[in-house]
Amino acid sequence: MATTSSGGEPEHATADREIVMSRVISAPRELVFEAFTQVRHLSRWWGPEGFSTTTRSFEFRVGGAWDFVMHGPDGTDYQEWITWREIVRPERIALLHGESHDDPNAFESVLAFEPVGDETRIVMRTVFPTKELRDEAVEKYHAVEGGEQTLRNLAAYVAELARNETTPTGAES
Repeated sequence: MATTSSGGEPEHATADREIVMSRVISAPRELVFEAFTQVRHLSRWWGPEGFSTTTRSFEFRVGGAWDFVMHGPDGTDYQEWITWREIVRPERIALLHGESHDDPNAFESVLAFEPVGDETRIVMRTVFPTKELRDEAVEKYHAVEGGEQTLRNLAAYVAELARNETTPTGAES
């Protein structure tokens, strides 16, 4: 697992509690950011392969929340709750993610959207409350593979959006 330093806290202070992943996406930063901030987009790509998402409520603003259920391919439902802690359009989103709004095991994630020419590098840094919770997420819930699959789903979805935006009206795609 790669680790990086992100504002204020030394890298070594969280290295044993974090997961960091990144992906370059073939789309402009504003479009990638939009895919993360509008529920009509999130429901189309969020989650690992084979999962689907049902949103109960969604309010994208600092202090707002996304209350949703992820449906696993085996039929298991996972109750999820995200509270938006920081939003800097179109550069950064910080969030708290758990099973409910008061989950003591919730983890923090910071997503950075970096322009790379006509593409966007998204860097997702997730810090768990303890090393044990991070290890459980990696071993039991396959968080690294799931995160990579989720970013791959995002890349495919946003690439399709970008293609549709450049297709002339009435043209076949």
